[in-house]
Amino acid sequence: MEKKRSMCLVVLFVFVFSLIGLLNWPGVSAAEKISLSLAHFFPPTHFAHTQMMAQWIKEVEIVTRGQVKVTVFPGGTLLKPKEIYDGVVTGSADIGVGVFAYNRGRFPVMEGFELPGINFGSCTATTLVAEEGVKKFKPKELSDTKLMYLTAAGPGSLYSKKQVRKLSDLKGMRIRATGLTAKSIKALGAVPVAMPMPEAYEALSKGVVDGNIGPPEILKGWKQAEVTKYITIVPPVYNALFYCVMNLKKWNSLPPGVRYAIEKVNESYSLKAGQIWDSQMKEKGIDYGVKEHGMKIIRLPERDYEKAMTLMQPILDEYVEKMNKRGLPGRAILGFAKSKAAIYSKWFPAGY
Repeated sequence: MEKKRSMCLVVLFVFVFSLIGLLNWPGVSAAEKISLSLAHFFPPTHFAHTQMMAQWIKEVEIVTRGQVKVTVFPGGTLLKPKEIYDGVVTGSADIGVGVFAYNRGRFPVMEGFELPGINFGSCTATTLVAEEGVKKFKPKELSDTKLMYLTAAGPGSLYSKKQVRKLSDLKGMRIRATGLTAKSIKALGAVPVAMPMPEAYEALSKGVVDGNIGPPEILKGWKQAEVTKYITIVPPVYNALFYCVMNLKKWNSLPPGVRYAIEKVNESYSLKAGQIWDSQMKEKGIDYGVKEHGMKIIRLPERDYEKAMTLMQPILDEYVEKMNKRGLPGRAILGFAKSKAAIYSKWFPAGY
């Protein structure tokens, strides 16, 4: 117990002295205020807004001694979901938080870390695999912005109005799905309907779609437990990566000390963001849907799970072929994602 207490004190002292060092870094001055805008599509009640982004903003403001002030525009009020990344590139917003899958084909390397048929494990595990992938492959597709941090939402489940007890029940069902998830759903016999998450509630309530594929947090965060009845635990058909990026010109215009301070926050923030997502998946996802709205949980038979993995394999093969045609190391990206997923999914398994 004494040894553990001593270690905690050491960690505390290291953090305090590191923070003091940042606060005294040349170029960080409370006198010169820097205002930055941040655009995202989550509702202002969603934990991605109130916790994930709010914590990053708070840490940035602390290490810059209040020199940096970030004003947030939630719910697509400044930029719509599909506009966020390019809106940051052009300077419509200084910072943007969005989803790679909403701009399919725009981020070929990052697609490799959203592929179906790979058990990435928890949000934290997926985040760390993707973060390592960025460091290794240095995707050119991200070179027109400054990456702040990554995070992920997955694994996903199916939330529907009618029961899906076996793979064949999916045939003909209209399922809201984006990016590579749409291909997965089609391979399993359903009809994918592409739309951003803010449109899914109305589509479900009006019967435009029969179900939605996504992380469990959408049951409360996007209120979809109100318009669905069943939670079907499916094979790894869904995985979504989120980015937080800054306009490159704006980033380069910041004083060196401010850039250094923000970089120190960013170094550990992907891990924190992944852990924030994981903390919400069961409590405000599965448990919320079951306890508050009486949703029923269904698990596909093992034989259907194995069949689904086989049906999705061509999507992985297609990814490699497509990357090779673009002169990108498709097989290396896929191999890296699989090998790292096998490791991190054991270290950070999904608890939901």
